[in-house]
Amino acid sequence: MKYVILIGDGMADNPAPEYGGKTALEYSNKPLIDRLSREGEIGLVRTVPVGVVPGSDTAILSIFGYDPREYFSGRSPFEAASSGIALDDGDISYRCNMIALEDGDKPFREKIILSHSGGSIDGESSIELLSVLKDDAEFAKLLKKSHMVINPIPSFRHIAVQKNADIAGLVTIPPHDHLGEVIGGLLPSGIPMAEDLIALMRRANEILDKHPINEARRAQGKLPANGIWFWAQGMAVALPSFVGKYGKGGFVVSGVPLAMGIGALAGLRYVIVPGATGELDTDFEGKTDAILRGLSEGDEFAVLHIEAPDECTHNGDIEGKIQAIEWIDSRSLSRLIDGLQKMGEDYRVLILSDHKTLTSTRGHDGDPVPYLIYDSRKTAGSGLSYTEANAEKGLYIEEGHRLIERLFEI
Repeated sequence: MKYVILIGDGMADNPAPEYGGKTALEYSNKPLIDRLSREGEIGLVRTVPVGVVPGSDTAILSIFGYDPREYFSGRSPFEAASSGIALDDGDISYRCNMIALEDGDKPFREKIILSHSGGSIDGESSIELLSVLKDDAEFAKLLKKSHMVINPIPSFRHIAVQKNADIAGLVTIPPHDHLGEVIGGLLPSGIPMAEDLIALMRRANEILDKHPINEARRAQGKLPANGIWFWAQGMAVALPSFVGKYGKGGFVVSGVPLAMGIGALAGLRYVIVPGATGELDTDFEGKTDAILRGLSEGDEFAVLHIEAPDECTHNGDIEGKIQAIEWIDSRSLSRLIDGLQKMGEDYRVLILSDHKTLTSTRGHDGDPVPYLIYDSRKTAGSGLSYTEANAEKGLYIEEGHRLIERLFEI
């Protein structure tokens, strides 16, 4: 038996005028997903426990079978794990996003954040801009004062590691949940050390704002990557062995570090696919082929994570969100199912959104999301297409970390 989880990050949504009063899942053309839903099990699952901040970090932990109330200390340590960054006892890891702040001469705290990803900056330019920061004497001095090193990652998602820091009481805000807002009330807060982080962020904006890379981006009609943003802090975390919990080994394929890092800390492998960007231009076919290769070579479990619907929603790209869902159906799932059938083994596939990403706010929401489980041995099922409303007619799973037990028929 082969088992696959396909996560369409942020696919689920609420009805929105942009989709004629429907949700993105209702509006999009996804014939294979809907067929598998009709022939399989559909229901609702709460991947983000009540009282826990909604995000891919907490939701994907649940999907992997780990209760975020017990195992979540912050998002960044998972991403560090997938990037080969070792955290010693007492180290604090942060996500350090490249962001886009509005142009103009306003004081730093009065500027508006326009993009959590520096206008979807490419990895090479992002690393070059980070090098520019490190070469600045004042920025380097602030880093040293903070006992911090920023590790370059070929995307907008850099990882900062801080030594000998007490972050109890530190409050940081996910930038993608506050696009179009003034940053003054969103900056790190809660403890005196937060001012050190703000000083680094302010200096980064001063250095990067007029850099030639950003001037060229403006000339091309793109947003500048003219700032950095610290958030998602946490300490090293240990997850119980996935094989020990479920008796199945396997691997993760994703274009972003988070899902790969959670898998790595659980003892699963991760496969890096060239062209897997975490954006709409990701290599849907290449990622799916990596899943099929691993399963054909003996693995029995795999996770395919596709970030594109979430990123498109954060960016306000309505057409992109629909395109991402439709390409998950036509370019990933169709290839996956065809490949699984050719292997000649029975298989079960779990398809779901990790959380809702709302078109109305461009941010995350912690409400339950629809899931479907398809079993190749069965053809009779719910009779319902894969939508939020139809999922309400099926089983409801309150404890999201128990959903994987249904996939494995435990």
